[in-house]
Amino acid sequence: MTAAQEASTSEPVIREDRLDYTPTAGSVTLARHRTGRLVTQWGHPELAWSATLLVSELATNALLHGCLRDRLFRVRIVLTATVLRIEVTDPRGERLPAMRVADDDECFGRGLLIVTQLADRWGIEPRTVGKTVFAEIAVRPHGGPGTRTPIRTGSAADGRLAL
Repeated sequence: MTAAQEASTSEPVIREDRLDYTPTAGSVTLARHRTGRLVTQWGHPELAWSATLLVSELATNALLHGCLRDRLFRVRIVLTATVLRIEVTDPRGERLPAMRVADDDECFGRGLLIVTQLADRWGIEPRTVGKTVFAEIAVRPHGGPGTRTPIRTGSAADGRLAL
């Protein structure tokens, strides 16, 4: 077991979900929707947007760079008292993700930059076959310090309530 795996398993798991997907673009959408629904059901709707975007980026990277025909990729979501961990496992261990700077006119190349901005921690864990790329978001107690609260402007009475 790697040091990262030990750190992530040192706390009791409160909730866990794991599902294998076919290497198609539609699977990224399915994984994103499933993640948002589960994170909300698990009592952390404030993390759902970030979690869905992280799953989308990691699953897209797996699809584009880590999948093989007829080999599934796996999305695993783990909730502990302090961390929401998102893992995407694919069969291509030799193709490791690397941060790069995309040109302004490029459609791809910003995924890991997005992951870096959203996740409190991310990394890569080698496997016997393939690799797992993970991202973690700190879970803050409801109503405690650091809880994300939308900033509202205007008022409901004048119809200009905005987030």
